[in-house]
Amino acid sequence: MSEPGYRPVFSLSRGGQQESVHYGAIAVVSLGGQLLASYGDPQQMAFLRSAAKPFQVMPFVLAGGLTHYGISSQELALMCASHSGTDEHVAMLHSLMHKTGIGEAQLLCGTHPPYHAPTAERMLRQGAAATPERHNCSGKHTGMLAYARLRGWELDSYVDVAHPLQQEILSLFAELAGMQTGQLAVGVDGCSAPNWAAPLHNTALAYARLADPSGLPAAQAAACAQIAEAMRTYPNMVGGPERFDTDLMGAAGGQLVSKVGADGFQAIGLAPGVLGAGSGAVGIALKIADGDARKWASHAVTLEVLRQLGALSAEQLAQLSAYGPQRTVTNWSGKAVGLAEPVFRLERA
Repeated sequence: MSEPGYRPVFSLSRGGQQESVHYGAIAVVSLGGQLLASYGDPQQMAFLRSAAKPFQVMPFVLAGGLTHYGISSQELALMCASHSGTDEHVAMLHSLMHKTGIGEAQLLCGTHPPYHAPTAERMLRQGAAATPERHNCSGKHTGMLAYARLRGWELDSYVDVAHPLQQEILSLFAELAGMQTGQLAVGVDGCSAPNWAAPLHNTALAYARLADPSGLPAAQAAACAQIAEAMRTYPNMVGGPERFDTDLMGAAGGQLVSKVGADGFQAIGLAPGVLGAGSGAVGIALKIADGDARKWASHAVTLEVLRQLGALSAEQLAQLSAYGPQRTVTNWSGKAVGLAEPVFRLERA
């Protein structure tokens, strides 16, 4: 049974009979905050999880941290990343750490095996233990520590929600999302940093402003532009090989910024003109209610939203066909046994 706010968005069938269904909610919002389209409740509260990362680095960028430490756009993209833990990512992280004076032992993100399967398998063969630098959030945590160091704040407690760094992050996101900080539901992310839930509508608005910050105060506009440009230019730093954000931003040719969040969350910012000549920037936020452990639903639903909006060409969708919108369900012998596909139609406001 669906929770309030969620409706069927993705179905898996076998033998022509529906076998299972994922529920979700979607909000598509203009730069001015107008709801353009939705499915389910656009006011559904949902934690951004890693989709918060572009905003978590923003106070650092606003404070001149990139210039102070000589940080490159590639390194900035890594600070926005849920990276795969490849050697390329670790090399970039080492460069970032060298410039900022942050050591791996200071990272409080914990450890997990690299998302990049060949790297994880190689480390297993070599008997190499996972370390914080391979954690998908290590770039974000290095950026947080670098900002705390720049401001002369306590470093050991940088992930505490009461830390001035975290309070600045919450306040800035709330402002960009058209909210008050007290309206955010604050929790703790998998990497131990604070995270927050907001209505999908407001998160979509924040992503629209990330994609086109021209109406923001000059300093905020410059910071948003730097962050979005870094993500679009270096999508391989944001994710990695065969990762959805990386492949989507690559296929879109710089026309959008994309960031996945754990447990079935996805946010997109479309640049002006993507939906036609003269069209404004658009933000999209969606949540799969059950957490979508395999990410089949969230990736396919995202592509279906973009298809229905006309944001991707047939050629671009073909490049991304491994993620959907439709996927063939195969068994362990590789035999096609079913179909996985979106089952929604956006409701235009």
